[in-house]
Amino acid sequence: MKLLKSLLSNRKALAGLVILLLFVLMAYLPMLFTSNAHPDDPAQYDPNLPLSSEHLLGTTSLGQDVYSLLIYGARQSLQIAVIAGFFATVLSVLIGVSAAYLGGIVDDVLSLLTNVVLIIPSFPLIVILAKYAGQSNTVLIIVLVVTGWSYGANQMRAQALSLRNREFLDSARVRGERRSYIIVFEMLPTMSSLIVANFLGAALYSVGAAAGLQFLGLGDTSHDSWGLMLYWAHSQEALQTGSPWWALAPGLAIALLGASFALMNYAFDEIGNPALRPVRRKDLRVGSRPRKPKKSTKEGSDRVLIDAA
Repeated sequence: MKLLKSLLSNRKALAGLVILLLFVLMAYLPMLFTSNAHPDDPAQYDPNLPLSSEHLLGTTSLGQDVYSLLIYGARQSLQIAVIAGFFATVLSVLIGVSAAYLGGIVDDVLSLLTNVVLIIPSFPLIVILAKYAGQSNTVLIIVLVVTGWSYGANQMRAQALSLRNREFLDSARVRGERRSYIIVFEMLPTMSSLIVANFLGAALYSVGAAAGLQFLGLGDTSHDSWGLMLYWAHSQEALQTGSPWWALAPGLAIALLGASFALMNYAFDEIGNPALRPVRRKDLRVGSRPRKPKKSTKEGSDRVLIDAA
């Protein structure tokens, strides 16, 4: 309840939540936004139609309604971002917290693995893995998880190291609690804001990386998505043939979805670290004088007695 109140009072979080809620509605209730036929239905329109009341973003050179493509493509793009971000976060928590809490050779091995993955250029590795693993959403999600966990694992390890010798963990060890219980029920709840921020960062990474792979033709071409819209718009030369919104609309949608994750990520950083919160204007008023402290009742009564004497 307290976390929800903090989110609603934060402008960045509120803006990010509104944008994300809009895309969720587009993904799972597309009929609320468009009355045109599904892009995969046999019904087709004339190619390269301009913007109109019937076709808000025009049509493609293949006779598809661009606005309908945009609405129906939201589901796959959102699902890839959320699923890949979730599993990348789980992997980051497992590796980062285990390395910090267990220490010793386990910490050395896991930290070495994290640093090796961290310094490898991610996008060329993603392209290579996706090229040889196959073109499907499952493969795309696995590739994004494998390449997107290392940065979060470093953050989790650093936070867990600062908590490892706290008194509440020492008391749990004295009680004879198991390591798994201490990590899951004692340590992780204190890291909840960092875990959520890590998920949002991983989802933001997945949005851009998935769109880039689909733009290169390495995604699943049997389902509509924003990255696939960019791929077909580029291959059909949409900007040159009079269908600019075929390319611009999915690009703007990807940017907005990424912005929603980024805004909520910044908000959780501010909630978890008060030093990052913006200073209010009323605290920066020039010329404001500090109030004089009020005299205590005892001092006032002593002065009255002295005057009476």
